[in-house]
Amino acid sequence: MKKLSSTLPNMVIVLTLTTVLAGFLLGLVNSVTEAPRQKVANDKRISSLQSVVAEFNNEPLAEAVKIEIAEGDSVVVYPTRIDGALTGAAIESVTHEGFSGDITLMVGFDLNGALIGYEVTKHAETPGLGSKMNEWFRGEGARNVIGLTPGTEGLKVTKDKGQVDAITAATISSRAFLDAINRAANAWNIYLTNNN
Repeated sequence: MKKLSSTLPNMVIVLTLTTVLAGFLLGLVNSVTEAPRQKVANDKRISSLQSVVAEFNNEPLAEAVKIEIAEGDSVVVYPTRIDGALTGAAIESVTHEGFSGDITLMVGFDLNGALIGYEVTKHAETPGLGSKMNEWFRGEGARNVIGLTPGTEGLKVTKDKGQVDAITAATISSRAFLDAINRAANAWNIYLTNNN
């Protein structure tokens, strides 16, 4: 087989063919794996949802509603029902205030707006500090947010004259966590107002 000479047109042709082939293969792999990736994401969402709300017998993912809480800023509400009657909701909330980036939570509320559960589903906080948030805010005393009602003022750390103890040496992560909770509570209030 004769070797191609190293001329500019030959290099451009080879580079173009290689790029087109690589792009085609990446697109093919993406389309083949899209359905399994979506199933894994939905399974994870259902698992998180089940851990933050009381019983339900509807399909919250099918009833999901995107609620805009500010210009270009929205969260997803998954209403939970028993025999058609609304019992609460799981709300997927994201805050951009984390120390190391976005923090995503699944937060459960009852009809009175009280927090009945939460699950940190994604974060990049510092290991051993901010990463403790999934356990820390279930702790004893002023650390525990379960049962609290954020209301219009929202939950704040005690350093900000609030009622929740921050994670030791991780106040920024704690504020971000509570921001995600407050955003979820705000969306829940909007949902209730629009659906009653």
